[in-house]
Amino acid sequence: MAKVGATCYVNASGAFKRDQRYLTSRITADGRDGYPVEPDRYRLIVSRACPWANRTIVVRRLLGLETVLSMGIAGPTHDKRSWRFDLDPDGRDPVLGIKRLREAYERRQPGYERGITVPAIVDVTTGAVVTNDFAQITLDFSTQWRAYHRPGAPDLYPEEQRNEIDDVNRLVFADINNGVYRCGFAGTQRAYDKASTRLFHRLDWVADRLSAQRYVVGPTITEADVRLFTTLVRFDAVYHGHFKCNRQKLSEMPALWAYARDLFLTS
Repeated sequence: MAKVGATCYVNASGAFKRDQRYLTSRITADGRDGYPVEPDRYRLIVSRACPWANRTIVVRRLLGLETVLSMGIAGPTHDKRSWRFDLDPDGRDPVLGIKRLREAYERRQPGYERGITVPAIVDVTTGAVVTNDFAQITLDFSTQWRAYHRPGAPDLYPEEQRNEIDDVNRLVFADINNGVYRCGFAGTQRAYDKASTRLFHRLDWVADRLSAQRYVVGPTITEADVRLFTTLVRFDAVYHGHFKCNRQKLSEMPALWAYARDLFLTS
């Protein structure tokens, strides 16, 4: 087994695997986990280079949560220890006062041994990470922070479509969001071939859906579109060449190319 960063590894057969163990406390309207939704209490930490963090940036903006949830931006790269706030004066986040995101993880759990990942939401009152469960964070923005949505904000997780959105998200995560990494970090030709076949099969599947509708699920933009978009927007620039996802460029797939450009204007 070979490590690929703090949260990923390549197994003996050459397949890329992602550690999906997260801090799963939730910030909810009723505060069931001890973290009630409150304006100005929490800080979202992201890096614009990270597609998982990019989702939270997009959803926060679409829902108009900028005025109640501040955002700190780590630099585009990190070392083996942590994401760093090297874009800020003196290399410190101006709200949390820390140089490395690891400090907030250690305040939550001393000796924290798993990956120091973004996005993460930090409780400003304690300086400790509440959650880094990226998939749940954006769903909670839609459902738990509803009292603070801007007028006219889209319903990104409509109740009547949640089962379909969840089903689509599982497939897109396995074969596309994570699939590009399984191609890029494959340790054998066989592992790469398998990952590449799955990736482009799923992209073709999405393209077929989009041939008859504007969005992946239903008549309006949803969480499913956001999750797909943050991979597509990086496809030609990063994944096609650097990760060898090179059967086609996104710009050579007409339905997906038009869809991605449409979402870019929305996000």
